[in-house]
Amino acid sequence: MANKNDFGINTQCVHVGEVEDKQFKGAVSPIYMATSYAFDGVDVKRYPRYFNTPNQEMLCKKIAALENAEAGLIFGSGMAAISTALFAFLKAGDHIIIQQVIYGGTYHLIVSEFEKYGIEYSFTDSDHVADFIPLIKKNTKVLYIETPSNPLLGITDIKAIGFLAKERNIITMIDNTFASPINQTPADFGIDIILHSATKYMGGHSDISAGAIAASQAHIDLIWNTAINFGGNLSDQTVWLLERSLKTLNIRVKEQTKNALVMAAYLEENPNIERVYYPGLKSHPQHELAKSQMHGFGAMLSFELKEGLDSMDFQNNLQLIKPSLSLAGLESTTVSPAQTTHALLTDEERLARGITAGLIRFSVGIEETKDLIVDIEQAIEKTKK
Repeated sequence: MANKNDFGINTQCVHVGEVEDKQFKGAVSPIYMATSYAFDGVDVKRYPRYFNTPNQEMLCKKIAALENAEAGLIFGSGMAAISTALFAFLKAGDHIIIQQVIYGGTYHLIVSEFEKYGIEYSFTDSDHVADFIPLIKKNTKVLYIETPSNPLLGITDIKAIGFLAKERNIITMIDNTFASPINQTPADFGIDIILHSATKYMGGHSDISAGAIAASQAHIDLIWNTAINFGGNLSDQTVWLLERSLKTLNIRVKEQTKNALVMAAYLEENPNIERVYYPGLKSHPQHELAKSQMHGFGAMLSFELKEGLDSMDFQNNLQLIKPSLSLAGLESTTVSPAQTTHALLTDEERLARGITAGLIRFSVGIEETKDLIVDIEQAIEKTKK
């Protein structure tokens, strides 16, 4: 097979990381469900917790190719990937700087667990690179960012963060879930570790839980040393489903991204909407930065209704769009971050990050936008009554 970097994105999605069916010549990868493999006279001692069963090993190649990275690892959830990566590079006495607005689960991991292990941490005041600089210490080992951020779609300058860290020999990590590899490839801007909740766009069908990491082979080797101790591997049944899903990643995400721009523009003009957060809008304060580092603006946005319209009443009045906990499926969904993704934060912590009780996160699917607009209109009218 030709070099993976010579292929177009759809070809990478379909063909890189396939498991060849040598026996029956099937068109799709066979599933190797074994949890026990031969150990004598073999080149690789395979075991699911070692992340090297045939399906695991090949799927990692596909994820690495999509992120323009050398290697990858897959996990049972996004938080398994994030926690493993963090603990692989941090030990007692080390310090990490984290962007202020990040996924609530990541925030809770840091504030709940790091002090137990003697790991110091600092949160920036915003997603601006200038806020990272004064927080850097002699023992700073990692800079952690998330862009676009969950749930306010803030944009962090990836290239500037990569340059800042490289100058000081600091590891960089990014949660690339909201963008997906289709809309953003942080390795091209110098980021070391790329993290995903593969439950979201990589899985894309709201039916699997998974996490992924892409990085250099040297960094993946270091993460692997921690990963085999944490035991966060993915079952081969789910690995196979994830590979299936990735074959249509580019097609799905591009259609969702196109729809999101239409919906964001509609919501911004709707007199019943107070504010819309979407980097594809010219009104977004970091629109130009997003243009410079993203291939597309993504399919996630957030908005707030005008005062007097209850956000939960509105969501319960939707008929086509589903109020649902997760995101990035083929179907459009909404959620209240204050009650879900950021529920573990205090009211003060949420408000400090701009997450109001009325904020609604909108994951745009592949439906016809005219149908989504009709659904929002009827839900607003019912909510007014």
